[in-house]
Amino acid sequence: MSVEPDPAVRIEDLLREHAPRVLAAITRRFGRFDVAEDAVQEALLAAATGWKADGIPPNPPAWLTTVAARRMTDLLRSEQARRRREHLDATRQLPDDLLGPPADSAGTADQDDTLVIMFLCCHPDVQPASQLTLTLRAVGGLTTAEIARALLLPEATVAQRISRAKQRIQQSGARFRLPEGPERRKRLDVVMQVLYLIFNEGYAASSGPALQRVELAAEAIRLTRLLWARLASESEVGGLLALMLLTHARRTARTGPAGDLIPLAEQDRTRWDRAMIAEGIGLLEEVLPRHRPGPYQLQGAIAAVHAEADSFADTDWRQIVALYDVLVRISADPMVRLNSAVAVAMLHGPVAGLQLLDELAADPKIADHHRLSAVRAHLLEQSGDLGAARQAYADAAKRTTSAPEQRYLRNRAAQLG
Repeated sequence: MSVEPDPAVRIEDLLREHAPRVLAAITRRFGRFDVAEDAVQEALLAAATGWKADGIPPNPPAWLTTVAARRMTDLLRSEQARRRREHLDATRQLPDDLLGPPADSAGTADQDDTLVIMFLCCHPDVQPASQLTLTLRAVGGLTTAEIARALLLPEATVAQRISRAKQRIQQSGARFRLPEGPERRKRLDVVMQVLYLIFNEGYAASSGPALQRVELAAEAIRLTRLLWARLASESEVGGLLALMLLTHARRTARTGPAGDLIPLAEQDRTRWDRAMIAEGIGLLEEVLPRHRPGPYQLQGAIAAVHAEADSFADTDWRQIVALYDVLVRISADPMVRLNSAVAVAMLHGPVAGLQLLDELAADPKIADHHRLSAVRAHLLEQSGDLGAARQAYADAAKRTTSAPEQRYLRNRAAQLG
């Protein structure tokens, strides 16, 4: 018997899917990104409440674009009245290269300018940290709380960065187009980091009842494919896409029938997507020989080692540790060091891994993160210190806001008790 999908979940998925394209359409039409983002957020709110009562419209993106365009007009008129610029801004006509057709015209809502929005959010006049938070909000559709957890920052800091970034983009007079040459190169690293963080939120949701947000991970892959199609000479873009494909290939094996977390060591590898794995490995074989690999290519290579092992016991941990040694030297991400500690423990024993965790505990970015406690618990259990392991599992369960992770960690603590 088939189970009907939850209407609320269906609406949420539609809004997340169409929001970046609607934002692009509104920005293209009116040329005011800072106000357009507010207008689209209000349209999304109207849809979230109205569609539950009236049903999903036949053409959701057109509905959202029309509502956002009307709200945009209202916001501009209010601003123009306050600043005595009503006539000038209401009647201005931008050149064709800056202004597309009206946002609610036929076919406009279907045009995908998401990459343009991403590069716009990463404008050089905006501080890099603010570029990242704004793009995660505008393109990834992540909430302020989700962004804060992903970046290991306070929510208030994230909110301030988003606000400042929108103001700076407006003041810069940025054009709505994909940048070229050196200008594009300056923004590309942030764009890739945003895509990576969006994928990570889809791969392991930071909060909520489900372990994964598959549609969010799939959207990150789709956008990275678009970027790779345009920038096939950029090896790191290919490495990022390979990393996503090799990781996403495990999605169906990561949860049980009730949505419970299944760790890598216990996953049924026959359920891994072999076509996706082959594509990811093919990408790595194309980009790795070009020059010294970057962080995404190295992480992709680590994922490939896991994918090529017939079982967890057959994993080549020596090769993984060697790859992490290189990655740790070029990456400041504490999560990379945490994953490296796990690999070291698998190769040299839990005590070696615990020593690395003690060093990581001094890093304020990760000291309070649930994953640090969870890894510590696992290594303590392997070392035979079951009492300390039980306490660490319980501590990790308190720190995470993901329901499946909480259940898994509490079960582990209970089993040791």
